[in-house]
Amino acid sequence: MYNYSIMFYQIIKRILDIIGSLIGIIILLPFIPFIAIAIELDSKGSVFVKLDRVSEGKIVKVYKFRSMVVGAAEKKKDLLSRNERKDGPFFKIKNDPRITKTGKFLRKTRIDELPQLINVFKGELSLVGPRPHEPGELFAYPREYRILLSAKTGITGLSQVNGASSLPFLKELELDRYYLDNQSLWLDLKILIKTLNIFLTDPTGV
Repeated sequence: MYNYSIMFYQIIKRILDIIGSLIGIIILLPFIPFIAIAIELDSKGSVFVKLDRVSEGKIVKVYKFRSMVVGAAEKKKDLLSRNERKDGPFFKIKNDPRITKTGKFLRKTRIDELPQLINVFKGELSLVGPRPHEPGELFAYPREYRILLSAKTGITGLSQVNGASSLPFLKELELDRYYLDNQSLWLDLKILIKTLNIFLTDPTGV
């Protein structure tokens, strides 16, 4: 028998996603010209980028403000030997030369991720959910966490507010699996409040 409480939760969650993302987009709109000018003055290339991420078992194009030089993906292979993450499929190096000066600020403040509100409005992501990963990272998911591959991912979530990219790979999956097994409007609200608090007081912690 279908669980109507789950159906109710999913309906309310989608309504909140639409309302929340729309409010966020409206607040963001006046600042876009200034962000765009800063990006374009710093380096050549588009203001926005669309990156491949997996949500609900399919690849979606996630919007972000461009924080790297054009051709950053191609330059990654030349930097693999400097990868500081040895616990999973992630790639991270200190002072990544591909990140622009403006990009460093956008990433530090997490402003680069705000265009993902468009993905939420379109229904491709949720405000709250497991962290979206690149398609090439999915091979590293242990069997017990492969359920995450079919989940709708979010622009924030339990792993994002508990260490984000500094978390060990398996710890991140553990937190995202816990969220998936214990989803509720109350848990979503707590995560959103914590996200907003971190964003306003310590954006590097998201």
